[in-house]
Amino acid sequence: MERTLTWRDLNRALLARQMLLERVSLDIPEVLQRMGGLQAQYAPSMYIGLWARIEGFDRDGLTRMLERREVVQATLLRATLHLVSKADYWPFEVGVRSARQAAYLRTVRDRPEPEAIDDAVARLRALLSERPVRRSELDELFGPRIRHGIGMFLDMVRVPPSGTWARRRADLFGAAEDWVGPPDVTEDDAQDLLIRRYLSAFGPAHRTEIADWAGLPVSVVAKVLARHELRTFRDERGRELIDVPDGPLPDPQTPAPVRFLPTYDATLLAHARRTLILPEEHRSKVFHVRMPQSIGTFLVDGQVAGTWALKASRVEWDEFAPLSARIRRQVDAEADRLTAFHG
Repeated sequence: MERTLTWRDLNRALLARQMLLERVSLDIPEVLQRMGGLQAQYAPSMYIGLWARIEGFDRDGLTRMLERREVVQATLLRATLHLVSKADYWPFEVGVRSARQAAYLRTVRDRPEPEAIDDAVARLRALLSERPVRRSELDELFGPRIRHGIGMFLDMVRVPPSGTWARRRADLFGAAEDWVGPPDVTEDDAQDLLIRRYLSAFGPAHRTEIADWAGLPVSVVAKVLARHELRTFRDERGRELIDVPDGPLPDPQTPAPVRFLPTYDATLLAHARRTLILPEEHRSKVFHVRMPQSIGTFLVDGQVAGTWALKASRVEWDEFAPLSARIRRQVDAEADRLTAFHG
């Protein structure tokens, strides 16, 4: 009989796999692979997300890795900007490319004609073979309509110094084949790795949650899952949850330390709702129309307990409900560490 996992089982599994129970001493590419990539719409969020997970994380070390092409920023999952290891770039790109193009063609009504896109791709590919190109130049060359769609049909990455702590706007584009090297993976193999990454980073999970995270149709996810030997569980609602054979499932009573998370942290997104890391009564305080990028949050006992912001060079925080004096001291100490990281 399949084991039923409580929300707390799933919460501790997520925290363990996301390296939020204990900071790790691993190199950045390995951490990114274990995380399933890192959302990077706002460049400092990448740095803070890794600081929360890596012991002694060095800000400049990430910038150097971007410059050395050991990690890569690109529009990948759900057509949003992500930071991944160089080894994961092509599997993530090839794994979602067809679905991303199909979604663009299905949903964007005011899209350019295919001939116009083909011509723009050829012109831009020739230009990128000579030098990186800024977003503003793409608008001047092709206009916003084509610029919005061209990345669906030409694989591009974001090139430093843009998209770094020192220069936060990721608006400098390079051709992926020039920056990373030519693609070296089939679509089937890419999707296999992509879904293994998700389960290792966020599992056990329902197949619809895998699809939501990757931006793939559920039918594609089901086909990939059928190729693998996986273990299954049930959640408290009776839904089937799928997991890699060796994914950690800590004791649900495992202590969880205070952790500060950046905007866009993937643990808070809808695909991870089963873990209750963001209690539903607080979701509207973190994600709302006036702040679509979310806001900084902090965890107490594995759940979001409040928000934080950098004000006058200091991290200041606000709790959602009164915290004990002991917990407040722990939150203050972690806030001080994050203030020092910003310095």
